[in-house]
Amino acid sequence: MCLSLATFFVSCKNRVTTVGALHNPDSIPTQTIENMEGWQVEDGVIRGRLTAPYMEKFTKGDEPYEVFPHSFLVEAYTPEGELETIITADKAMHRSGDEQIWIATGNVVVKNILKEETMETDTLYWDQQKKIIYTHSYVKLYSPDFFAQGYGMESDERASRAKILKPFDSYGYVKQDTLSNEEKELTSRPITD
Repeated sequence: MCLSLATFFVSCKNRVTTVGALHNPDSIPTQTIENMEGWQVEDGVIRGRLTAPYMEKFTKGDEPYEVFPHSFLVEAYTPEGELETIITADKAMHRSGDEQIWIATGNVVVKNILKEETMETDTLYWDQQKKIIYTHSYVKLYSPDFFAQGYGMESDERASRAKILKPFDSYGYVKQDTLSNEEKELTSRPITD
């Protein structure tokens, strides 16, 4: 008796949701994809790859968009086809109309493999037309020999020239000094007249 009652309750709940969605057709995805994988290829060279466990596409409203509600991963490659950047996030949305803006949210990590730099933030925007990535949120930027943090960041779309807009509590350290031992000795001596 309890099992059939529970099943009936769940069925009624789903019907109410479906009926509600019929009043707003913009809230119904026109396409869903599981285990999505997409490639960007130019002149026979891989330029980008996107993978996601699930995607919903909405085209009925004024501005079409895609949603990646269960994480996504983007890989960007150099013109020579070498993996350069990896971006991961808990969720993402792509406004596919005139704007062409990607918005990644939740545990966003951008790794520039070639520069050995990692950036972490909560929200990241990618403007495909301007070919830039940016955020207004708190951001950490670090590599094996550098650390910086602050609010706001701008960079080229491959994250090779990241700049924190409002840095704080930042520091850096030198891994290898370019001065010779003789130059160090000369610069460390007190000046006497």
